[in-house]
Amino acid sequence: MNSGTVQYSGVKCSDENPSVLTDDEYNSKKKRYVKKDGSCNMVVQHVPEEWLLWITDIFTTLVEIRWRVMFLTFALSYILSWLFFGILFWIIALTHGDMKDPNKEPCVYEVRSFTAAFLFSLETQTTIGYGFRGMSENCMIAIIVVTIQDVISVFIDTFVIGIAVAKMASARKRAQTVGFSNCALISLRDGHLCLSWRVGDFRRNHMVEGTAHAQLVRHLAHSTGKVNVTHKDLNIEENNIVLATPTTIVHKISPGSPLYKVSLKDLRKENFELVVSFTYTDDCTGILHQTRTSYTPSEILWGQHFQEMIRVSRRNYRVDYALFNHTVKVLVPELSAEEYDLKMCSQQPKHKPLHISSPTAAVELVNENSLEAEKASTSSAVQEHEHKGVLSVNRKILKIPSNTDSILD
Repeated sequence: MNSGTVQYSGVKCSDENPSVLTDDEYNSKKKRYVKKDGSCNMVVQHVPEEWLLWITDIFTTLVEIRWRVMFLTFALSYILSWLFFGILFWIIALTHGDMKDPNKEPCVYEVRSFTAAFLFSLETQTTIGYGFRGMSENCMIAIIVVTIQDVISVFIDTFVIGIAVAKMASARKRAQTVGFSNCALISLRDGHLCLSWRVGDFRRNHMVEGTAHAQLVRHLAHSTGKVNVTHKDLNIEENNIVLATPTTIVHKISPGSPLYKVSLKDLRKENFELVVSFTYTDDCTGILHQTRTSYTPSEILWGQHFQEMIRVSRRNYRVDYALFNHTVKVLVPELSAEEYDLKMCSQQPKHKPLHISSPTAAVELVNENSLEAEKASTSSAVQEHEHKGVLSVNRKILKIPSNTDSILD
């Protein structure tokens, strides 16, 4: 590319798949580090004592499992507890002789078979109480078993309700109502190349506050099969956001940015992944949430700008989310940010910049300029006085009338 000419490009964005076509086939086949829905694309293997870790933190394990697995687990916990205590009541009835002698005062009324013992266990734990089966005062062991079953049933109910509520109030569900744009954009803002993406809250009740964060993740695969993953933070301007309306998050591609030397041609050959996140607090629940997504180089559009989606009516602001992912083509140089800055500097007139480090320095500079101006004025007055003195002497010597001063001047 000729360095003396700045070429501009506007990469088109189709409605179905807004992307820049890459020349490197590896980019299209490479697995994502973070999926578009925010989940990490990894499988953990050979964890020491993995099952022990799951059982130790059983509450988190049950919250993270699927609903169908959770329902099956809770159903089995109830059924197995009913069955366990039913067996105990059946054994108590057998040892007490309630099965052999119907006329004998039983430990548990109307429990003369295993089915009756199971039904008595179910009625006791669920507090149904049909009125046929009940405890007697003859067996202390049966009374102790009933007491233990009641306490265990309270713990099971509390555990089941707590897990269900925690799972329904999971941050993942709230995170699905906060979304990122399908693609990130590179365009000019205030004379600088900037990387931007859009984030919006699709619910009416908005979060209290939020913080945007972005990292550039690179994967380096060795011939031995080892993969090195490096992370580089991107500086975001105004990362503290109140997401009442959709907001465009901007990263200025400055000399400290890892994208500073990346041009449009280089972008098509890159294999990094831009991982962005938005952490916020919900104003209804007060729970901290985080929404994540990622952009590959094929999803970063060069020469595009997000279309405005906010309109002002007489009573309120209207947000059209149908335009959330719409972009418009703008002219952007195909140069990298480094080449573009050098080009702009070479076109500016060369002058010595005036640096003022503090207000005190500014006052000193003003005083110095005043003194220089005063000296220049005094010097001019002295020169004028000397000039008039010379004219007076010449007039006396040559005997020239005073009305000719203007001619001599």
